[in-house]
Amino acid sequence: MIPPVETKMDGKKMTVIDDLVKQGVFKVEGKQLYELSLYELIKEHMEKVD
Repeated sequence: MIPPVETKMDGKKMTVIDDLVKQGVFKVEGKQLYELSLYELIKEHMEKVD
């Protein structure tokens, strides 16, 4: 069996999730962070920065 390869998008998503967790965000609109799309994660991250 071939192990899954992490893409650049996966890496970016994990970076944004890590940043949100450091800010104390664990859920957005009742969903776990890993369930959200990269777009939704970045949107939430930008709202927290402002």
